[in-house]
Amino acid sequence: MSYDVVVVGGGPAGATAALDLAKAGRRVALIDRAGRIKPCGGAIPPRMIRDFDIPDSQIVARIRTARMISPTGRKVDIPIENGYVGMVDREQFDEFLRDRAAKGGAQRFTGTFLRIERDETGPEVIYRDKDSGEERRLRTRFVIGADGAKSVVGRAEIPGAHDIPFVIAYHEIVEAPAKTADYDPERCDVIYDGRISPDFYGWVFPHGKTASIGMGTGIDGVDLKKCTADLRAQAGLVDAPTIRREGAPIPLEPLKKWDNGRDVVLAGDAAGVVAPSSGEGIYYAMLGGRLAAKACESALKTGKAGDLAQARYWFMKDNKTTFRALRSMQDAYYKNDERRERFVSLCHDKDVQRLTFEAYMNKKLVNAQVMAHLKIGVKNVAHLMGIVKPTWT
Repeated sequence: MSYDVVVVGGGPAGATAALDLAKAGRRVALIDRAGRIKPCGGAIPPRMIRDFDIPDSQIVARIRTARMISPTGRKVDIPIENGYVGMVDREQFDEFLRDRAAKGGAQRFTGTFLRIERDETGPEVIYRDKDSGEERRLRTRFVIGADGAKSVVGRAEIPGAHDIPFVIAYHEIVEAPAKTADYDPERCDVIYDGRISPDFYGWVFPHGKTASIGMGTGIDGVDLKKCTADLRAQAGLVDAPTIRREGAPIPLEPLKKWDNGRDVVLAGDAAGVVAPSSGEGIYYAMLGGRLAAKACESALKTGKAGDLAQARYWFMKDNKTTFRALRSMQDAYYKNDERRERFVSLCHDKDVQRLTFEAYMNKKLVNAQVMAHLKIGVKNVAHLMGIVKPTWT
């Protein structure tokens, strides 16, 4: 059987692309390796829940407060007004998305992608079947590479895919305790402390009956397990039984090119669409998968392979400004603990809190409140230049 599109990778990006194409009436194959669980805090904004029809059954916790913790242990609690941040567990969530794609009409295969071969009739995707160990071939017109930060598809097909910057994320899923002085099942803790992460941050994110405790870094030689153990001690979770441990690279910059101009387009982590500063990726992965599917649909209709480039164009048109702002914030404040201390202090500001969460919840920078933006800009410069000292209430 030949396919219109073969999707390599069954995470949020690949499963979304496969479902959208199947719903459009296309013949779609979805190839995914079994058993891989990406380390992820699991936070999803309300817009993602709305845009991608995420059912309540997948929301394992509802977060009402975000706590920022500075290197000196100062805490800033930011209430999430008029809503909540949903939490998912990737072990169940990714399988739900793959199963939904299959029920929607995509044909699902379990195995490891090997390569793409081409002849005069077009490309074939070769993968190793998990059960038999044999090589299998799927003929197709287009391929969506959604196989992660170190995408095998991307590195073989897309110039520059080898050069994408990333951090290594590591977390431990533990049995969550009841609410304690240090742990709240309705609060996400984000720890800006060089002892936990010298260039990124650590987190404690509730997942209902479990919790994700982890950190990320782009610096070689950092002992991720020791840093996470230190974070568990700080959060009072040393004795919480550990369920599983996971680590993986997380990209921090979109690739300059997502397609090969011929028959391949990337989506999700393979395309580098994880937000700087926050490391948020699930929403952007699903959006990237949707846009890759839309670009393939256009190319199938017009016969023009150049339409594949529309996926990146559409994504960057709506998100480039947000990504640049977040990159600037990371470059400014994640350099050392003095800067981190000032950043957490800045989070006390009500304008910062309001605009930050409005932007997060709705996935766009808020442009209407001009005076608030100006005030934040002035305060930001003052904190960076040391004109004001970190203050705490």
